[in-house]
Amino acid sequence: MRFGLVAHRLHRQRVDGALVRWARACEADIRTLGLGLHAVGGTYDALVGQQLLSGAASLVRLPSGVEGGVMRLASCIAGGLSPADELDGVIYFIDPVDPSSLYPETQALKRQCVIHGKPFISTAAGAMEWVAVELALAGKGDTGFAAATSRQTVALIAHDALKQRMVEFASTHFDLLSRFATRIGTGTTGGLLNDLAWSRGWPAGVPWVTRYLSGPMGGDAQIAELVLDRRCDKVIFFEDPHVARQHEADIQLLERAVCAATHDTTCFNSPATAERWAAASTIRG
Repeated sequence: MRFGLVAHRLHRQRVDGALVRWARACEADIRTLGLGLHAVGGTYDALVGQQLLSGAASLVRLPSGVEGGVMRLASCIAGGLSPADELDGVIYFIDPVDPSSLYPETQALKRQCVIHGKPFISTAAGAMEWVAVELALAGKGDTGFAAATSRQTVALIAHDALKQRMVEFASTHFDLLSRFATRIGTGTTGGLLNDLAWSRGWPAGVPWVTRYLSGPMGGDAQIAELVLDRRCDKVIFFEDPHVARQHEADIQLLERAVCAATHDTTCFNSPATAERWAAASTIRG
């Protein structure tokens, strides 16, 4: 398994930044997994400078971002120029006020991850959790899921073309999602999920999902505020990468709020990634 790795300056130059905290916390597990990392220039240099992940299974230096490193990652997520180039996902520690997070190559990299059903992990909490996911699926550990989710709030959000897919996901993993202390969602998706829950025997009239406004009317912004207040721990957001979205600014606001809460919040952006997390979350070591 091989992942791309990128960290904005905020996260790679500070000793308490996401890159250093993740690498120190997960170094042993990264070695256990044999996880290969293809790190963009400055990120690679920061790891070497901090003497982190030295001797890891495969730590490869790519060109810096200005030299096309992120562009190359986007190609590799799509399959690259040969089978040997393909990557399985990306960990990208984003500083929400760094303008490069809105550069075309960054947006294209994320879009290719969503299209191909590969993880695009943008927070420290998410990167730590994803290592645990891969360990569990490899039969080398468990996620500690039950203890954590009983205290957590999860947001369930889907664009129009994927609302039915979200209902199917929730139906398949209803017991799993019901373990969360609270579920929240934007208007229409939340309504569909409540109808599902009532059909599954959830107490009539008691919302399974606490509904906020629809996304275009401000629901994404409302959930972003909960994220910033550390009152939403996980966002499962089924994004449709194939259509122009009139409320793109609201979607980016929510995503950037998640990145601002990097040590406290995780986000999964595609059904394939969410399914992989759900599969790992039922495993016990």
